Amino acid sequence: MIYIKITIKGEPDTAPFTKVYQYSSKSDEEIFVNSAIMIKDRLDKNLKININEAILIYSEFIVSQLRDGKQIEQIQKNTSHILNPEQVMIGVPETLRKMSFEVMLDNESTKFIILNTPIPISDYILKSS
Repeated sequence: MIYIKITIKGEPDTAPFTKVYQYSSKSDEEIFVNSAIMIKDRLDKNLKININEAILIYSEFIVSQLRDGKQIEQIQKNTSHILNPEQVMIGVPETLRKMSFEVMLDNESTKFIILNTPIPISDYILKSS
């Protein structure tokens, strides 16, 4: 059983939003993992991913790390290497400035993980023509 509630905060002028993933059976969990594999395949082909795909990649990574018994601090540190600005569409790093995960696996205690700026924000240079 996987239950993930993610609160996402982006730029200061945008409202936070919440996503919930809930998988109660093994076949549902397989769909979750296979979705992440498909997204990783897109990344391997140098295709950029959108906000929802990035959120799913982080969610799957956190679930796999928790199942491997990793500590929350170690998970937070390791997430900084998952995605970079060149792998995502424009606006994704700015939208995912802060991600707060509430994760419950197999009816165990709920874990709370906060990622601050998981994808580095590029310095855009705007030039007028």
